Amino acid sequence: MVVVVNKSIRETKVAVLENNKLFDLFIDREDSKKILNNIYKGRVQNIVPALGSAFVDIGFGKSAYLSVDDIVVQCNEKNIENMIMLGQDIIVQIYKEPINNKGSKVTMDISLPGRFLVYMPFGSNNIGISKKIKNKQECERLKDIVNEAKKNVTGGIIIRTEAEKVKETEIKNEINYLTRLWVSIIEKFKNAKPTSLIHKDLGMVFQIVRDYFSDDITLMHIDSQKEFSDVVDFVKIVMPEFIDKIVFYNSKTPIFKAYGIEEEIDKLCSNKVDLNSGGYIIIQEVESLCAIDVNSGKFTSKFTQEETAVLTNLEASDEIARQLRLRNIGGIIVVDFIDMNKATNRRKVLNSFRKATISDKAKIKIWPITKLGLIEMTRERKKKSLFSLLGDTCPTCRGLGFVFPKN
Repeated sequence: MVVVVNKSIRETKVAVLENNKLFDLFIDREDSKKILNNIYKGRVQNIVPALGSAFVDIGFGKSAYLSVDDIVVQCNEKNIENMIMLGQDIIVQIYKEPINNKGSKVTMDISLPGRFLVYMPFGSNNIGISKKIKNKQECERLKDIVNEAKKNVTGGIIIRTEAEKVKETEIKNEINYLTRLWVSIIEKFKNAKPTSLIHKDLGMVFQIVRDYFSDDITLMHIDSQKEFSDVVDFVKIVMPEFIDKIVFYNSKTPIFKAYGIEEEIDKLCSNKVDLNSGGYIIIQEVESLCAIDVNSGKFTSKFTQEETAVLTNLEASDEIARQLRLRNIGGIIVVDFIDMNKATNRRKVLNSFRKATISDKAKIKIWPITKLGLIEMTRERKKKSLFSLLGDTCPTCRGLGFVFPKN
């Protein structure tokens, strides 16, 4: 994989390429500051027992939403009015950015991600491990290391996929770092003014380094001298073995144009996605859900209609998984694959689709094909979709998808 970083005055764009194909895309604009995973000293502004929720002032004007399930208390109390008080100062972390007219969603169950681990200070003392680590011996090794290192540490720890085959000293060093970070955050909370930021998460580029850098990364190309220097300094500290993979791009041709990424981004602005076979996908995204329709188009196999449907659906399943990731589409998603008569073929397409979504870092749940031939799924929504980030609602049709005739 290749990571390409384009830095300008107004925005930073990061593209991840796999086999010269756009695999992931991230955009961070100066006029829309990234607040996801930031930690604030909030003040309880309103408690609504009927909704089992509270609204917290974190200094943004619009209050953040806090569910009763996200409140951390020492007792087993279930009544929200007995868990927090009006005007109380609490420590909260943003886990969903504002979307449309909805404010941020926050939690008191803080999580601090590292390269190999995620530390949850208020979690139980359990040790979790990524399901992507399949080797049982390796799982036991990592659990033993973490269990030994956290004897004097309260809270839970999740072992990330990146921890596989990592040295014991590196795991222990990260536990020490994350626990020291938490101590410093608590000190800042005690001394900070209400409704103020007390911990800012890593910038987007550094998050990419933390979450993506592995032996699979062959190159990280950066077109900003300052960003390049900052990343090099960061990598020297956290993962010096990858320092040679970071290269400064100084050609006159814009970096995204040189890699063909600009053309890919233009395609993402369309609701139609062409398949290599001649078929195509239509993606219709609205606030409440996203509907995706698969069509065979010009594709006709040499055999039966059923085989044509299966081949198109299999190709579409890979592309739909890719489009969901690239466009950052979240919430409820309904996919209408081409009708198939045989149950074995329907299962084949469903399994293919599930397999294609494994590489997605967002939480995904996919249900079996319904009687109407639809696949219903949910994808974790943490921030705005690419469509809402790159464009605005049409003032003429207001998102309906057509232009009203002039009188």
